[in-house]
Amino acid sequence: MSLDTAKIAEYLGDEASYLLEHESKTISKDRLAIPSANYVDEVWYHSDRNNRVLGNLQWLMEAGRLGGSGYVSILPVDQGIEHSGGASFAKNPDYFDPENIVKLAIEAGCNGVASTFGALRSVSRKYAHKIPFIVKINHNELMTYPNTFDQIMFGSIDQAYDMGAAAVGATIYFGSDESNRQIQEVAQAFAYAHELGMATILWCYTRNNAFKVDGVDYHTSADLTGQANHIGTTIGADIIKQKQPDVNGGFKALNTGDSSYGKLDERIYSELTSDHPIDLTRYQVINCFAGRAGLINSGGASGTNDFADAVKTAVINKRAGGMGLISGRKAFQRPLGEGVKLLNTIQDVYLNDDVTIA
Repeated sequence: MSLDTAKIAEYLGDEASYLLEHESKTISKDRLAIPSANYVDEVWYHSDRNNRVLGNLQWLMEAGRLGGSGYVSILPVDQGIEHSGGASFAKNPDYFDPENIVKLAIEAGCNGVASTFGALRSVSRKYAHKIPFIVKINHNELMTYPNTFDQIMFGSIDQAYDMGAAAVGATIYFGSDESNRQIQEVAQAFAYAHELGMATILWCYTRNNAFKVDGVDYHTSADLTGQANHIGTTIGADIIKQKQPDVNGGFKALNTGDSSYGKLDERIYSELTSDHPIDLTRYQVINCFAGRAGLINSGGASGTNDFADAVKTAVINKRAGGMGLISGRKAFQRPLGEGVKLLNTIQDVYLNDDVTIA
């Protein structure tokens, strides 16, 4: 049974009308490519993606409970590398076994499962034809001391192709000292993945200690993350994964005193965005070539109000014109049944016709 509008409002609490009734006065939805059942035909078909890429994109869009809706729900579990296996799976040691990761994605009706070369390779013959595999090709390995916070390649595009992957995923730390190398590596990898017929998903994260100014963390600023999305789409990402913005004005904060950083136009803040979270997220969407690359927001770490937080993130993403959520720790750091319920709750927001594009 799908989540009804009243239950969604209950999860949103005091913010229900603020989020469900908001009408955007910044960027009109008419400017965007809106997710739909015909998204591949209406958007990706006109690109240079070959038939095999289009086929894998269509498979991803048609799989799971959201199949045919234009939206996607993806289970990402690369935390065994990115956050260490022990720290990630201590709450539920079942997920040291990669098969349980894939089982959770299938049981929850996800469109795809994203994980490491090792995790997906270990069960590929059994599952690669049952659910779209998204192979994460680079990671922050976190064993170098002191930590260097760099994304390095863990395998090849050929390996992902050989295991039957529908797509590959990668991370770039935009703004970091290593970002120039990462941009070039990922651009080349994505071009070859497309050549072989795989779709591409880019984790467009910002990373620089200087992005914290006067006690404000601008790593999730709409203007900085929006520009990261724009670069990510430029180098060939079919889908962009981004943290949902909760602040704005990163470029302005970094252009104080004698500093000069990036380029900005005041209309970014006065006309293209407001302080409403749906408008901030819409700025991320329009930077994905006006929705020609789908925006999926991350679900964030597990906390005390996971279901309410997940519903709120999904409502904001959908109403902004995004394509879905990619949520991992909220789901796998709990028993299987609860993880399935959490992912189904997210999916129900996208299946509810009352939650419209703002």
